[in-house]
Amino acid sequence: MNKQLSRLLLSHSWAYFVALALCILAAALLGQYWLAAGEALLTVLLAVLNLLNLRRRRRAILQFIEHAAAQGQTMAGDVRSMPLPMAVLQADTGDVVWGNSLFIQLTGGREQLYDIHLHEIFPEFDLAWLEEGKSRYPREFLVDGRRYRVYGSLIDNEAGESTGLAALYWVDQTGLLNTRDEYLASRPVAAILLVDNYEEMTNTLSDSAVSAIAAQIDQKVTEWAGQVPCLLRKLERNRYLMLMEERDLPRLREGKFAILEMIHEVRSEQGVPATVSLGIGRDGEHLKQCYEFATAGLEMCLSRGGDQAVIRDRTDFTFIGGRTKEGERRTTIKARVMVGSLTELISRSSSVFLMGHRNADLDALGAAAGMMALCRKTGKRARIVMDPEHNMCQKLLERLHRLPEYEHAFLSPQEAAQLVDSESLVIVVDTNRPSQVESQALLERAGQLVVIDHHRREADYIEGYALHLHEPYASSASELVTELLQYGVEMRDILPQEAGALLAGISLDTKNFAVRTGSQTFEAAAFLRRAGADPSEIKKLFQNDLPHTVERYAVIQAAKLYRDSLAVAAVDSQLDRVVASQAADELLNISGIETSFVLYPDAPTGRVIICARSLGEVNVQLILAELGGGGNAAVAGGQVEGTLEEVLWRLIEAIDHYFET
Repeated sequence: MNKQLSRLLLSHSWAYFVALALCILAAALLGQYWLAAGEALLTVLLAVLNLLNLRRRRRAILQFIEHAAAQGQTMAGDVRSMPLPMAVLQADTGDVVWGNSLFIQLTGGREQLYDIHLHEIFPEFDLAWLEEGKSRYPREFLVDGRRYRVYGSLIDNEAGESTGLAALYWVDQTGLLNTRDEYLASRPVAAILLVDNYEEMTNTLSDSAVSAIAAQIDQKVTEWAGQVPCLLRKLERNRYLMLMEERDLPRLREGKFAILEMIHEVRSEQGVPATVSLGIGRDGEHLKQCYEFATAGLEMCLSRGGDQAVIRDRTDFTFIGGRTKEGERRTTIKARVMVGSLTELISRSSSVFLMGHRNADLDALGAAAGMMALCRKTGKRARIVMDPEHNMCQKLLERLHRLPEYEHAFLSPQEAAQLVDSESLVIVVDTNRPSQVESQALLERAGQLVVIDHHRREADYIEGYALHLHEPYASSASELVTELLQYGVEMRDILPQEAGALLAGISLDTKNFAVRTGSQTFEAAAFLRRAGADPSEIKKLFQNDLPHTVERYAVIQAAKLYRDSLAVAAVDSQLDRVVASQAADELLNISGIETSFVLYPDAPTGRVIICARSLGEVNVQLILAELGGGGNAAVAGGQVEGTLEEVLWRLIEAIDHYFET
């Protein structure tokens, strides 16, 4: 064995020493004796070092083979019979010092492996995993169409000392990995497709016209589903079930679920285009769970306004589409039904707490004030949970404080957390995300939860609610609460100041009825006006003093135009939140600007605040969702970690991604 190993490790550097000897001879013949003597001394030193290195490498490999044999590793009497491709190399440099016959075959029949760097054989291979103490290469390794798992370890001698060598084994797992991939590719995927506005398109048409529209929809759905081998069945007149394999889903995703656009070609006699919501369930343990995931995805679609696709797996939601302007697709039936259930919950609870989002605005406080009227009607006293210092509705808060009915009605989040119990009812208004509520402790300790919100639903939706009124088509939470009041109380049960608070909330989110308004928005405003809301008093809630007005116009002056119609104002100083919101609104009054973003650092939190506004063509909620923000298509906001410059660049990237995908 020693003789064989000596031959394997025989240095091939003799040619270099011959060349050095010739140089020494030439120097001597030319009379350069000192140069010849120096070269001779250097050559002797190099020869000694080369010999010592060869002996060290031979000793280390022999120790490894003896150590492996002692541990029972199969050598079959000769290292050449190793059943796996194996190589020994220097761990620090990656130089190959030995490889068995199978490893030579793996490298394409290279006979001269020694003193060659592993990267010369496999350029993409690295050894960082060995230095990290791992026993397996983190990825599969592909050689000539075969798929290998590479295992290895550093070699120690019998004394436990490092030899500086490492052993690698290539295990061919092509069959196993191909079988695994085929199993994963053949996993079931369920999809439910729903025509969102089928009723609106057909409720006034004749039977023949309805049949014509249904046939067009069937044709579009069948044409789109025919792109992949799948099972398509029509469950109801506006609902389809689609079953396919996991391998087919990427093809549909690459096409951005073209049915979302294709279906728009189907129009009613009034010119209203059809829209669909697509819920997709994947990664389930079985087909039933995939169907449940698809149902959850469809519900998420509808709660976000429809006209989009949502993929649901075991861990998360993925959103595709949803850029079109949301139309009015709701009725008052849900509000009528909810009033009875909500009144019963209020009556049974030991206490009622009303809570909006952090830094409450006029819509959050207005909706809470409206719910106070409903609670009084049931004979139950309610408390509003709100930070008295950090809010954007200080004027309205002061007005309500002066009312006898609101004496001791406001609690700080800390005070409310001490009073809530397992019989308490918490009603959350104007937000659906647990991370944004005024007090998360209140959510965790409450016995019952109710959610009333109009923002598009996010993946981290409040869970465990008993009731929820979630209408992304509504202008505001105040509008939804007003609908509840119309069916739950008499007009005289509403205080004029509460009616004014609700109308102020609607005015805020609709920009004085300029955006996101439908017929029910104006019906709610008319009801509140009859209940005593005074428009002149509401106007005063939106007034600023002179310093804040100057500050607002300074923000507008700092704005820069991006992509021709987007205004972005990044202000490197603390701003009042109301001023920032008003500046974002004011930018939309400038000709040619359809979308605005205002960014500024928030010293108390160390984050950057973003206020986004749109006239409706651009969905700012989708843009800010990439930065962790929320809202709806016309009004959105967020608090983002990082410096102002970092967040600004992230916002620009999100804007580019929105327009380029």
